[in-house]
Amino acid sequence: QVQLVESGGGLVQAGDSLRLSCTASGRNSNYYSLGWFRQAPGKEREFIAVINWTGSNTRYSDSVKGRFTIAKDNAPNTIFLHIHMLKPEDTAIYYCAAAPVLAVDASAFDSWGQGTQVTVSS
Repeated sequence: QVQLVESGGGLVQAGDSLRLSCTASGRNSNYYSLGWFRQAPGKEREFIAVINWTGSNTRYSDSVKGRFTIAKDNAPNTIFLHIHMLKPEDTAIYYCAAAPVLAVDASAFDSWGQGTQVTVSS
């Protein structure tokens, strides 16, 4: 199983930018696709973006295209989520997850981090 640790959340103002990080470790973790999801209060968990293990392929939710960018650093095995022009509706717990294939459905991800809270004030 892959262990995932997120960081970088916090309280920010609308219009700010933020970078979230997630470091993966464990057996074969280098070969997993890594993705970001978020869950706002009272809402279901939502897919944001995913990147394959080489960093050569990405997928984004249509709702975040243009403001969110996913990137990968292989040494160590870390992904980043760059968020620009933050909005109050971006307030959520952001989760990192690992899947054996490039996927956008949460059911394909078999390892999850503990989440990091992002709160955007207006």
